[in-house]
Amino acid sequence: MFRDVTLTGLRVLREVAERGTFTAAAEALGYTQSAVSRQVAALEQAAGARLFDRHRERTRLTTAGRMLLRHAVVALDALDAADRELRGVEGGRVRLGFFATAGAVLAPRALAAVGGLRIVTREGPTPSLVRALRGGTLDVVLLSSRPPHRSPDTDAPPLHVEPLLETRLAVAVPADARFGEHVTAGEIAAEPWIASPAAADEPLLGVWPGLPGRPPVAHTVRDWLTKLQLVASGAGVTTVPPDLLPVLPAGVRLVTIDDVAEEVRRVNLVRLPGAPTPAVDALTHALRDAAAELMA
Repeated sequence: MFRDVTLTGLRVLREVAERGTFTAAAEALGYTQSAVSRQVAALEQAAGARLFDRHRERTRLTTAGRMLLRHAVVALDALDAADRELRGVEGGRVRLGFFATAGAVLAPRALAAVGGLRIVTREGPTPSLVRALRGGTLDVVLLSSRPPHRSPDTDAPPLHVEPLLETRLAVAVPADARFGEHVTAGEIAAEPWIASPAAADEPLLGVWPGLPGRPPVAHTVRDWLTKLQLVASGAGVTTVPPDLLPVLPAGVRLVTIDDVAEEVRRVNLVRLPGAPTPAVDALTHALRDAAAELMA
């Protein structure tokens, strides 16, 4: 019966939904994979429905699982709030997730403008940030999208998506590179490229999309500061959004590719539907102001 559901089971449900696999959830919780499987089995028995569709690389919530997760998030958040109140910890905390380049410029500017608000941040790729948002461990996420700018997932209820800024990608090259301010795809394609590692839920980032042939990837790096420092050293080139201009190191400049289609990216603020809390609303206003400054 449903009264047999435990808090541990609800936490396991949320963690599997966020992490995407039983193995990753077990590592995050400090459990064995078999313990996670037993908790999910007990939840499914109590609910009388399958909660997850198991695939080889990813575990996805069923309709029943998404419904139960919505209620689990409310219950777990209420218990966390009670725990903070009992310990005398002030409220007003906001959990913000963002993709890497938003964490380099946009997020720090917004955080500096909301002094006194407790903000916890996390960087990650879009799929894991969306799962964390659905799972209730993040309140707001900054996501990048490309045309036609669809919602980051198709689950219910639909996410609240607010565009903050739009930018056109450029290529970061060494300051003393032989290129002018504008290059052709043929000129730049054969340069050594610096890219992020590709993953199942995250494409290769750094090589300009659609270049002819197979552009050589000389360096595989996830951290943006490292990428830009490698460019400054003359080790290669990489694709960047121009909103990184405030943090470009000395020895790096941006060029545009003229004979291929523009690559437009949008930065979106995404949260669950419904009225935001005062703390989330304050952070949202700060993020809007920071985005407006970057576009000015």
